[in-house]
Amino acid sequence: MAEETLQEQSYRRIRQAVAEASTATGDATSQAQTLPGPDRLSAARAAIPSDATGPGFLVGRGARATIDHILDDLTPALTGQNLSGRYYGFVTGSTLPVAEVADNIVTAFDQNVQVHLPGQTIATDVEDAALEMLLGLLDLGGREVWGGRIFTTGATGSNILGLACGREHVVTEAASRRQQEGSERKEVASIGELGILQACVQAGVTDIQVLTSMGHSSLSKAAGIIGLGRASVKELPLSAQEPWRLDLDAVEEQLTRQRETGMVSIIAVSAGEVNTSRFAAAGLADMRRLRELADRHGAWIHVDGAFAIFARTLPQTPEFALLYELAAGIELADSITVDGHKILNVPYDCGMFFTRRASILQDVCRNPNAAYLTATTPGAAGCPAVEIHSPLNIGLENSRRWRALPVYATLLSEGREGVAAMVARMVRLARKVAGFVRASEDYELLPEQGGSHAGEDEDRSTAFVVLFRARDDGLNSVLVQRIQESREWYVSGTKWDGRPACRIAVSSWRVNVDEDAEFVKGWLERLAREHKENGKK
Repeated sequence: MAEETLQEQSYRRIRQAVAEASTATGDATSQAQTLPGPDRLSAARAAIPSDATGPGFLVGRGARATIDHILDDLTPALTGQNLSGRYYGFVTGSTLPVAEVADNIVTAFDQNVQVHLPGQTIATDVEDAALEMLLGLLDLGGREVWGGRIFTTGATGSNILGLACGREHVVTEAASRRQQEGSERKEVASIGELGILQACVQAGVTDIQVLTSMGHSSLSKAAGIIGLGRASVKELPLSAQEPWRLDLDAVEEQLTRQRETGMVSIIAVSAGEVNTSRFAAAGLADMRRLRELADRHGAWIHVDGAFAIFARTLPQTPEFALLYELAAGIELADSITVDGHKILNVPYDCGMFFTRRASILQDVCRNPNAAYLTATTPGAAGCPAVEIHSPLNIGLENSRRWRALPVYATLLSEGREGVAAMVARMVRLARKVAGFVRASEDYELLPEQGGSHAGEDEDRSTAFVVLFRARDDGLNSVLVQRIQESREWYVSGTKWDGRPACRIAVSSWRVNVDEDAEFVKGWLERLAREHKENGKK
């Protein structure tokens, strides 16, 4: 037998390490530990080279010793989020095996996907096909509807593009209206060409605001990056009971007043809110009203659908009817953010961005000295030719990984039914956990009962995230810490109404609905029982 190459040996050892990690807890479900212990973290940090270690710093060790160091010293100190279905933090999905294989191929072939080169490589054709498949999966409309489409590093990159396109649109719309109302006629230049200050002066725009309700923090980050400022993001919650819902009357009032003040507006709709997975717009009627308002006042609608947009992939059965109804109308937006490394379970980093107009994406991202904007891929026999824009003129990065291949592999492997079944398992587990918390004397399900989906619809409106707290303030103050210390499951700590809360975000393909629900229930009951017993001592 031929001697193993370094790569072959390394892959074998990686698979062995993964197998060992997957049985680390020794329980019946063979779940991996979600977090390394303090001893492993300390040992790994001590093994990392530093200039303080002396003359050995930056002395080459060779490939084999380096691989040994990474596998022996570093990997034991990594989180098990990809290996455990019980990692419930940050809406972080695992990686489907087919997506992992595809990602290894991405690294092995290291394609240049900055330019569409149909005579040299199929890579950008695959990327465009993956985006078209995703549009079909989410039932958003075809490629002819979403002329601008690109892969990004994730939801933050996509939100930057969404606000940048919105910024471009609202300012050029204001300039066009100003010309229509006056006698002066000149070409309306874009912000991408002139810069935000000059373009706003020419358009008579005094400020740009982003109207939202409990928008994700990346929305404010994006506003700061593209020059709008984090202070431009204005919260318009419907009520204290439903702060995630966007107050459409308040939106209309803001849009009506803006003509008098020189203000222009981008409307950012969460689908869904990160702590609750609730939707800012309650379905098709809300989105139709927002569409009419935006068209009338020259506004832009951006939907941050990073994870809850996948409610549109659920089986269309009574079990999921309300979620399907709440996610309706997203297709009416001007731009949409989607995250692949969450619910779709492809590797980090992978996001997608869609907008109706490729031209506006080019105005934002164009390389001015690049002559190539589009190229046509010849169609096969009986198939039409496909026009594909070079990614470097419609995306943030000029150099990037071929992150489309794991998405392509996942959609081709699983198909509509496979993705629907995977997403359904996530929702069913979230609902089982929410049902236990709601019935518990020790815990309180958040948001508190009330709003438009209280009562019977409360269970049916639960999607991927369960937000709750312990009723006992003492337990509540240490609840997340106690869970993390177990190393067997992971949750995110957050705040709701100014008080600590715990968030379980279900987003792994590894979900086992019944076993995982019993696991979470058992742990929460044990923590409450132990806290009470300690209080009696």
